[in-house]
Amino acid sequence: MVLPAVTTIMRVLVTGATGFVGSRLVPALLDRGHEVVALVRDAESYRPPAGVHVVEGDLLEPETLPPAFRIDGSVVDAAYYLVHSIEGGPGYEERDRNCARNFATAASEAGVERVVYLGGLGEDREELSEHLRSRREVERLLGEGSYALTTLRAAIVIGEGSASFEVIRGLASRLPVMVTPKWVDTLCQPIAIDDVVAYLAGVLDVPETAGDTYEIGGPEVFTYAEILRRTRQQFGHGLRIVRVPVLSPGLSARWLRLVTDVDPYLARSLVEGLRNTVVVEDERIRDLVPVDETPFDLAVARAIDEANASGAGSGSNESSSGGGDGGNETDGEGVSADVAGDGGQTNETTASEGASAEGRSA
Repeated sequence: MVLPAVTTIMRVLVTGATGFVGSRLVPALLDRGHEVVALVRDAESYRPPAGVHVVEGDLLEPETLPPAFRIDGSVVDAAYYLVHSIEGGPGYEERDRNCARNFATAASEAGVERVVYLGGLGEDREELSEHLRSRREVERLLGEGSYALTTLRAAIVIGEGSASFEVIRGLASRLPVMVTPKWVDTLCQPIAIDDVVAYLAGVLDVPETAGDTYEIGGPEVFTYAEILRRTRQQFGHGLRIVRVPVLSPGLSARWLRLVTDVDPYLARSLVEGLRNTVVVEDERIRDLVPVDETPFDLAVARAIDEANASGAGSGSNESSSGGGDGGNETDGEGVSADVAGDGGQTNETTASEGASAEGRSA
């Protein structure tokens, strides 16, 4: 990963600072010389890097937000919106809607010049999954502010702590055979968390990116079947995929919950997201913010190493779904347990700075 030199030191707000993406972005911004304020719901439990200003607030309580947009009395130059209810649940769309509106209003009233949002990759012309539609709505609501909005859209983010990748890793580490629906052949362009952070931090150095939407992805495009197979190879095993003609999203989600530790709402949203092709078609960002893209296999290896180091590794207990530990696919048509990829379940911030657990993905 290559981080370009900072040209302008800025005061920057990060929402979702305790989540998967936000917790990595904050130190990256500090390394570039920026002054950072983190908005968190529970300041007492947050352990920020040295030098970070911490403001306790809740995006569902708009009266708590104004202090987050100032550092020592001065308005922040830019703010990152890294909040999303990836695990869903009743009413999550309304929560996300209210959080986005409250943030946009507070940022506009404070006079913030730039906002950066990490959303979900996927073509608007397709029938988007429920979660990806919600991400698009949040993007639209943020765009109504008086600031210049930069949106980066990504597919699956590979890294320890990514909800989508945790599902992939859980399946790949446990199952030598998967009976899957046809979505296993849907194309996806995953991206390493280090590269996501590099793009997020990098756009602040390029004024031309203000007010525009960009797509970010890794150097390779795979089917979900290949993503699962290559991830399983990291555990020293092969994978056999048996496709079946019919396997409903509901059945797939229930099966996914049986073989992984996935929240039921998250399981359903991940399954539904598999029908959307999530591949970068607009590559302009590569010229504007040069990043030495991380190969998929290396990103997976790093994520597994981090998980093992933190004690969060899934292990490799294999509960077969019917067959030997082969390395080839069989046609019958179906997708692997349904993994990952709601286009945007990448910057996974669970909930919002004010809805439920903060930060499975911020």
